[in-house]
Amino acid sequence: MAIDEKINEIRTLLKRAFSRIDLFEIGRELKAPYFDKFSSGWDTDEDEASLEIASRINDEKLREIFSTYQPRKWVSFRGRYYTLEDGALSLKGSWDILREGVSLSKSRHGKDCIAILKAMTNAGRRLSVEDIRRNLEGIDVHSILSELERAKVIVPHYKGEEYQEWEIPEEIAPLVELELGIKRTQAPYLKRKAVTTMPITPTTEAGKVDPVLEERGRIESMESELADYLEDLLKHRLEGVTRFGERFNISALSSYLQELFGSVLYFDSLLSITQQYGLANVEIIHEYGKTGSRTGWSLALFGEPGTGKSFSTRDMILGKPSAKIPPHGIPNRNRYCGGMTPARFLRIGQAYAGRTFNFIVPEFNDFFKYKGMVEPLKLAMEQGEIKYETHREVIGPYRFACFFSVNYNVSVYGRGYEVTVQDPNFNAIEDRMLCRLHRLTKERYIEIAKSQMRLALGEIDIEKGAQNIRDHLALVYAIETDHPIVKGRFPYKPVMITPQFYETIGKAREAILEEIPDKTVKFSARLEDRAVRFACAASLMEYFHSDLDYIPIGEEAIKYAVQLYVEEASVRSLETFMPEEVLKKIYKD
Repeated sequence: MAIDEKINEIRTLLKRAFSRIDLFEIGRELKAPYFDKFSSGWDTDEDEASLEIASRINDEKLREIFSTYQPRKWVSFRGRYYTLEDGALSLKGSWDILREGVSLSKSRHGKDCIAILKAMTNAGRRLSVEDIRRNLEGIDVHSILSELERAKVIVPHYKGEEYQEWEIPEEIAPLVELELGIKRTQAPYLKRKAVTTMPITPTTEAGKVDPVLEERGRIESMESELADYLEDLLKHRLEGVTRFGERFNISALSSYLQELFGSVLYFDSLLSITQQYGLANVEIIHEYGKTGSRTGWSLALFGEPGTGKSFSTRDMILGKPSAKIPPHGIPNRNRYCGGMTPARFLRIGQAYAGRTFNFIVPEFNDFFKYKGMVEPLKLAMEQGEIKYETHREVIGPYRFACFFSVNYNVSVYGRGYEVTVQDPNFNAIEDRMLCRLHRLTKERYIEIAKSQMRLALGEIDIEKGAQNIRDHLALVYAIETDHPIVKGRFPYKPVMITPQFYETIGKAREAILEEIPDKTVKFSARLEDRAVRFACAASLMEYFHSDLDYIPIGEEAIKYAVQLYVEEASVRSLETFMPEEVLKKIYKD
């Protein structure tokens, strides 16, 4: 049994310290047959790859691996047999020290400390401060968690301003269970045929799957895969990405997309990819200081069926191998919600508290088949505090900090449109997104048919372009969100609104209001805010253009933002004015 425990600990250590790419290279060097069936590390299973290596090496070989391959600098490991701190491997375990920490906390806090550790163990090793307080009333949670953290028995998995989550590391879990008197069975991953990358599905006391804990497992997997992607980028493609970034901007993205899809279809994919840059949610500043606004925004494509809405919000971002469309979006920062009910969305949203992801909802209409959805979804759009009550349960309150890419069908007329959502307050949802109307015009129909034919015949090769854009997007996102993989390599840069932008957006406002025949305006000032956020998100494409400690809004970004502002104002005004005429007035000089 001891040898199995040691192999398992080496497996956990390897998986923690190295990416899938490194594990693949190590396995090939060891000539392990498992790796012969794969062409790259991306195709391997982390658990199985690390177990294959662990079962073939001894301590001497393990030390050699750590001296040849650089482990992740930000990780630590405190096992029974091995310790990893600050990138240095020790063949001496940490359990004796950790056991003292557990004993000290138990002696100081007694049953309260035991209750917290048991709650974390029963929940699959991880719980939020909110969850602990909800289930263990009257306990001094912060004092106990702080003491356990100082003893290195638990670690913060996530720390936000309003949300914190703590975790018992995998290698320490057996020690905690021993200290709590919990009988431990042999780990399932030691049975070679039962290897899986997903954790055991968490359940409630009634035996039902807990959607929040299940979603946290999904998030953990997405975090790990994004880290692997970034690590591979830094190791193999960094110089090429920064060179690409020196000349990349929204005009370059526009040219790439127009070449692929034509002068009508391209614009929706331009919006989707620009929104991905905005997900970094970077501060927007002006020459005198902060504006209080950030680059993130939600996107809605709406119109008649068959106009390519899902292609732009889903396929271009997530990829569609069957159609030879590679992903263009940030790796593992987009949560696809196809087939999801709004009630389930509101439940799993708790797992994303304090995090910024993008939720892709392909049929947004379906969310509103259920009564009472407008108010909680409006709060979600505003990144507010959500609380939802049914006769069976209370969800929340929790603060939602994510964004949306949605599409939905409407009835389109000669002028304007009518939503198929029955709730009369739905316009409050629309008002909180950057929206774009789709009409199935003859021109759009022809471009859709042609692009489908070219894709089917393999005439459109977008693999290289997609990889360049995705790498650049992922790197800028990592820099601007201070991801630990790139921490210290590049500076954080806010986006600065320039006087030119204020002047141009002011001209657009005046020209639009002059053209509206009615005394009342059918859109809110939020539309202007969305145009600002779009321009700032688009300007993030120019991160590598200069050595300034901020990113000025680019001229091309301003033009596209003004175009969006005018066109959406026209749609909201039931197309009582032609956008082309307003744009001529703005740029007549």
